[in-house]
Amino acid sequence: MKTRRFRFASLLAVGCASLSAQDAASAHWPQFRGANGSGLAAGAKPPTKIGPAEGVVWSVEMPWSPSSPCVWGERIFVTTFAEPNLEVRCYERATGTLRWTRVFTPEHVEEFHRSDGSPAASTPATDGQRVVSYFGSFGVVVHDFEGKELWRRPLPAAESYGQYGSGASPIIVGRTVVLNRDQYRYSSLLALDLASGALLWETPRPEAGGSFGSPAYWRNNGVDEIVLGASARLKGYDLRTGVERWVVEGITGLVCTTPVIAGDRLIFGGWSNAVADSAVPPWDQFLKTYNKNGDDEVTPDEIPIERRDYWRGVDANRDGKYMKEDWEIRKARNARAANLLIAVTPGGTGDISDSQVAWKYRQGLPYVPSPLFYDGRIYFVRDGGLISSLDPQTGEPHYTQERLTGALGGYYASPVAADGRIYLASLLGKLTVVKAGGDKPEILHQADFGERILATPALVGERLYLRTTTKLWAFGR
Repeated sequence: MKTRRFRFASLLAVGCASLSAQDAASAHWPQFRGANGSGLAAGAKPPTKIGPAEGVVWSVEMPWSPSSPCVWGERIFVTTFAEPNLEVRCYERATGTLRWTRVFTPEHVEEFHRSDGSPAASTPATDGQRVVSYFGSFGVVVHDFEGKELWRRPLPAAESYGQYGSGASPIIVGRTVVLNRDQYRYSSLLALDLASGALLWETPRPEAGGSFGSPAYWRNNGVDEIVLGASARLKGYDLRTGVERWVVEGITGLVCTTPVIAGDRLIFGGWSNAVADSAVPPWDQFLKTYNKNGDDEVTPDEIPIERRDYWRGVDANRDGKYMKEDWEIRKARNARAANLLIAVTPGGTGDISDSQVAWKYRQGLPYVPSPLFYDGRIYFVRDGGLISSLDPQTGEPHYTQERLTGALGGYYASPVAADGRIYLASLLGKLTVVKAGGDKPEILHQADFGERILATPALVGERLYLRTTTKLWAFGR
């Protein structure tokens, strides 16, 4: 693909427009992790004591998907998968009453992880008038608040990386919808006009090979940028044109996290076993295990059907078969990758791996949950219920890998914070409330929901909204 650039006058003042939109959104939860993916809600005062029998305003049953609630005014928007249908749903915030449902039946459902994934993994985004929903199997569709479809942009069903499906959510910056379409082949970052769905630009990302984090907006030294990581590289793009402005080499090899803004800096961190050659067996061992006809390559039909999706992501050159060349490409990529958390300072173009990276930190890094910047500190949680806190200016830890007793296991939901408290939800269904600050985490409350939690909670006013395997919950007054 060739990068398509469109000059559009409506974005000449996008900096001012996007900043004012973020201020207005502080009373809402307009996308994945709230305003600009920060995990924060200014002025919100959600309850501390939250559980299946504590602080419940209402709960409603609905089909499971890992996407998170999106909230504006008296509306809650979610996406879900009620096989074979994809759905956008709108609930009353006060009562949990279902206002409307819009159903889409795709011709082909993308591959997805049956326990942790879904064709409805992406959280909707809203500007207060429109609701933007993305499905990897269908494309982008936009409704007004009463459920009237305003436009749709069909996209080819995403070719998932391995067996994992899509994970990125759309964001809205000013009058632009930005979407990460990293996948097995034909990865790209694209921008659509919010009013019409017209393509503003699309920038190919052939090196990406699949990522699951959402893009972030950054006002970098006077330039409006979109920042996105994948496959050992973190990149910044011009919001107006999609042109790549800078790159940081040497991040984690498989990206599930989203960048966050910490004052004038951008924080990015993640972990994956994709940086280790041990994540994939040696070529000779793989060939011996699966090769049936004695040649020097393995074709998908030689792999048991239950393992084909898993191994698809190892086909590095995307030619539909496995050869020693794929192992060499992967080895070269792994040599560039590193599990770390970094602080990127403003300014700089081109390769800024040395010039604009203020510090690096390597311990206790998250796999899926994105970092949180709150009240002058960075927080992140990793599998095993281990939470860390760093100084954003120096990278020095306030505490590191402190265990959340009673809330072990995996973590997919990202931490969110308000009113001096941090909310952390585990895969096993434990919600832990931690006091912000201090030289170690102080647990204020903990509850067990008895079913899995993958979705990130939403904080609005005096309420917290939480999605579990079977229910959407509202807590507060």
